[in-house]
Amino acid sequence: MTTLFHYPNGKKPQSSAGPARSNPQTYANRGMNLETLLNDTNEFYRLHSRAVIHKKPTPLQIVKVDYPKRSAAKVTEAYFKQASTTDYNGVYRGKYIDFEAKETNNKTSFPLGNFHDHQIHHMRECERHGGICFVIIRFSRYNTQYVLSTEQLLVWWEQRESGRKSIPLSYIEQEAIEVPTRAMPAIDYLTAIEAWLD
Repeated sequence: MTTLFHYPNGKKPQSSAGPARSNPQTYANRGMNLETLLNDTNEFYRLHSRAVIHKKPTPLQIVKVDYPKRSAAKVTEAYFKQASTTDYNGVYRGKYIDFEAKETNNKTSFPLGNFHDHQIHHMRECERHGGICFVIIRFSRYNTQYVLSTEQLLVWWEQRESGRKSIPLSYIEQEAIEVPTRAMPAIDYLTAIEAWLD
């Protein structure tokens, strides 16, 4: 998303997006969390008419609200109404798209404990009905992320009770699609999805 800065010296506002870079790899987004990067990317996609994808709101039951003044309300007590499914959904090239985003500081693997049964069930259901479903896994130490298909995730999920409790980074590097961090869009995951659709 482009931000305009207004300086007190009267100069014309400059866009913070800056000129397009020839090198897609950048360290500008190092330290930003995955949700922020994806929200910025999704806004870029919407503004450029590539897709309409939003973060799903967490379903909350509000119990108590304080009204310190007439124009302001503050939620002071709430609880989750139900287990959430995945993080993002929307439409891309006429297809329903649904995905979960996870981040880890681990150096060599991604812990399967970061997923929940209801999320896996939801992803299976979406795929059964023709949706595009996947996971974006970010290794924050390396400032990189990968698109992993539901099918690839399920291979590891189904053996977790008797086998490994994590997905090795070496497997992810070989089998998933790497999506480098760039200026804009920050995480161009639709490029990976285009490869599947084409």
